[in-house]
Amino acid sequence: MNDSLTDEPPGPGAALGGPAADGARGGAAPLSALGGLRVLDLATLFAGPLAATVLGDFGADVIKIEHPRKPDPSRGHGPAKDGVGLWWKLLGRNKRNLTLDLSTPGGRDVLLRLAAESDVIVENFRPGTLEKWDLGWDRLSAANPRLVLARVTGFGQFGPYARRPGFGTLAEAMSGFAAITGEADGPPTLPPFGLADSIAALSTAYAVMAALRSRDRTGRGQVIDMAIIEPMLTVLGPQPIWYDQLGHVQPRTGNRSANNAPRNTYRSADGRWLAVSTSAQSVAERVMRLVGHPEYITEPWFATGAGRAQHADELDEAVGGWIARHGADEVVAAFERAEAAIAPVNDIRDVMEDEQYRALGSITEVEDEELGRIRMQNVLFRLSETPGAIRWAGRPHGCDTQDVLTELGLTEREISELRDGGAL
Repeated sequence: MNDSLTDEPPGPGAALGGPAADGARGGAAPLSALGGLRVLDLATLFAGPLAATVLGDFGADVIKIEHPRKPDPSRGHGPAKDGVGLWWKLLGRNKRNLTLDLSTPGGRDVLLRLAAESDVIVENFRPGTLEKWDLGWDRLSAANPRLVLARVTGFGQFGPYARRPGFGTLAEAMSGFAAITGEADGPPTLPPFGLADSIAALSTAYAVMAALRSRDRTGRGQVIDMAIIEPMLTVLGPQPIWYDQLGHVQPRTGNRSANNAPRNTYRSADGRWLAVSTSAQSVAERVMRLVGHPEYITEPWFATGAGRAQHADELDEAVGGWIARHGADEVVAAFERAEAAIAPVNDIRDVMEDEQYRALGSITEVEDEELGRIRMQNVLFRLSETPGAIRWAGRPHGCDTQDVLTELGLTEREISELRDGGAL
C-alpha cells in the first residue's frame, strides 16, 4: 500500500501510449489524481466493476480479480467482435487482470497478501460469502487496518431481503422509478440499459473517496454498505416527502412533467424528434413568443409550472404545431436565437457525430491490443490539473496474473503451486 497519491500505477499503459494516451482529458498531466491508490476489483455485473473503472480512470492501480474458470460475465454480455466482448473493453479499461479462486486456501492467502498492500476492495458477493471463505472484514482489516471495503449488493448487508439475488432491474422496479416511467395508460417501464447499476457505481466511487478522506484523518479504514436500491431512491427526488406531507403519489405522465409545460418531444417537418424543456418561467415565455402564441403568457395559470402543466394539451398543440411546420435544423437555430431550451433526440449514431460531444471529447479513441483503434466514452469529468486518462481498454482474462503475483513477492515455485492447486 502506498499512502502517496502521486505515483503513476504500474501496468501495460506505456506499451499502449502511457497515461496520457488518446483518452486523456486536456492533454498529458504529470500527476494523476489517484496515482498510488491500489484498488482490488472483486465484483461483477455491473455496479461494483464500474465504480472501480471510474477510480482507475483517474490513476488508481485497479487489479481486476476474476475466477480462473469463470470470467466476469460482462466479457460475454452484448455484441462481440472476433470473439472479443465489446462491453468488457469499456468496463475493464485501466484494470490489470488477475485470476484467483477465493474459495481455495491458496486464493484466500493471496488475497490477504494483496489486501495488505492495497487501499480499497470492491466486492458484490451475496452477504456472508466472503465470511464463508474466511475473508470477512475481521480478516481483511487485520491484514490492513487502513483498508476500505466497499460491499455492493442489491439490498444491502442486512434486512429481510439481504440474501436475495439482487440486480439493477429490481432496484429500478422497487425504488418507484418504473412506476412513474411510461405513458399514463401504459404499463410501468424499465430502462433498456443498466441505469440503477450505473447510478450505484458512481455513488460507490463517491463513497470510496469519502471513506479514504476519513482515513486521512483517523488512520483507519472502514466498510461501505452500498445497496443498489438506495441511490435509485435518492435520484427520484422529492417523492418521499411529497407522500409524507401530502399523500401525493406521482403518476405516469409519459414525456410530460407534472411540474412544468410545455415539456415533451415534438416531431419536425423533416421527421426528426426534438425535446423541449421549460423548467424556468422565462424560458416558457420565450418559447410561446417564438411559436407565435404570446397570448398564453398573460393567462393566470401560465405564471407557474404546475399551472402550465394543467394546460399541457393546449401548450403541446401550440409548440408541436409550430415545430411540425419547420425542419429540425431551423427549429434548433430559432430556439437558440430565442435563448430557449431544445435538444435533438439523438440515437448513438448522432451522439458519435454531435459537435458538442466532439468539443468536449466525450467519445475518444483508444489503442487496443486485440481490436486496434476503438472508440468509447471518455473519462467522466475534466480536472484542470490532474485530468483522467484511458491508459488501455479491457484486457484478456488473467493476462497480468504472473506480473501481479511477482510484484507481490511470490516466487515462481509458489505461483506454480497455486496453479497446480487450482487457485489461479
